[in-house]
Amino acid sequence: MKVHNVEMVISAVRPNQYPEDGYPEFALAGRSNVGKSSFINKMIGRKSLARISSKPGKTQTLNFYKIEEQLFFVDVPGYGYAKVSKSEREAWGKMIEEYFTSREILKAVVQIVDLRHEPTDDDCMMYDFLKHYNIPCIIIATKADKVKKGKWAQHKKVVKETLDMDPSDPLILFSSETGMGFDEAWAEIEKRM
Repeated sequence: MKVHNVEMVISAVRPNQYPEDGYPEFALAGRSNVGKSSFINKMIGRKSLARISSKPGKTQTLNFYKIEEQLFFVDVPGYGYAKVSKSEREAWGKMIEEYFTSREILKAVVQIVDLRHEPTDDDCMMYDFLKHYNIPCIIIATKADKVKKGKWAQHKKVVKETLDMDPSDPLILFSSETGMGFDEAWAEIEKRM
């Protein structure tokens, strides 16, 4: 998809704040600092629409980005970050769970993991949650440019085995630096629109 028009529509915390345009939605989930904002910015061809922070736990709301009057990317708070209070984490968890399980126009969750490292327990819990609720997912393994090409297959195998991935779920190697995986990621999203 060629992206020319992107608009940050709303930062929502409750269902009555969600946009009512009816466009298909794709939620972006990943642990704090995994590269969600970099992924979004690369996918929409912007340098800084989604705020990138070296400080984990920056996204605390559901941020709806309208793309080309055709779909929404919904950036959800990163999981697995310990430096916010337990009550804050629980509130985020409830907000995300409610959105994931009740939003009918949610077409898929794009779960972002770091290719360099084995998926964390939090990554596995998120994937298990999505499978439990039959929510379609696309796994994006970021920072592929930081792994030697000869090691990609080995790292992919670790991601698949650790998450105990369903063979029907795509796993795309991605780099926001080089653009690797850009076309494949858009193809998977467009297929589900």
